[in-house]
Amino acid sequence: MPQTEPYWNTNVARHPDVLRAVPGGCRTALDVGCGDGLLARKLAARAERVTGIDSSPAMIARARELATGNAPALVEDDFLTAVLPGGYDFVCSITAIHHMDFDAALTRMRDLLRPGGTLVVAGLAREVSAADWVAWAAAAPIVRITKLLRRARGPVGMPAAAPGLSYAEVRTAAARLLPGVRYRRHVLRRYSLVWHKPG
Repeated sequence: MPQTEPYWNTNVARHPDVLRAVPGGCRTALDVGCGDGLLARKLAARAERVTGIDSSPAMIARARELATGNAPALVEDDFLTAVLPGGYDFVCSITAIHHMDFDAALTRMRDLLRPGGTLVVAGLAREVSAADWVAWAAAAPIVRITKLLRRARGPVGMPAAAPGLSYAEVRTAAARLLPGVRYRRHVLRRYSLVWHKPG
């Protein structure tokens, strides 16, 4: 029997913001880099049809084990080359875009949205500038204590990769590719992008 006990980590911490951004009457949603499908399963309560895509065979296998009820469709493939229908009302990606070419992945997410659709991305970036390191030092104790108190953990075998872009590079690239995007930097060492595609 699959272990379905809820867990928390700094990726899961972004889920409430993602779910709040789902537009009312959402018909189709796509979770890019869905991992074990936790967020995709949550999205299934807010969208008629949810698709989760991940290139990790182990993660997609785990997501399929945990799928129950109104389960999302799960695709094991490379997001940048996978055949996907497009026209999604909502596209999201949580701490997965740094595993891909940033510009190519963000462009594909943008293009798969229908006019009027919403895109939410949360990701990791590199500390480069003095301001980055000051922010990191200020946040580090909060991150450690929060992880300890919340007993942070995640799926066994989740692929890991170091981010290639700095926070400034992410912000610049996102503004170029998604005019009007809202960029925020979060305490738990994440940034987020929220963008509404013009109708």
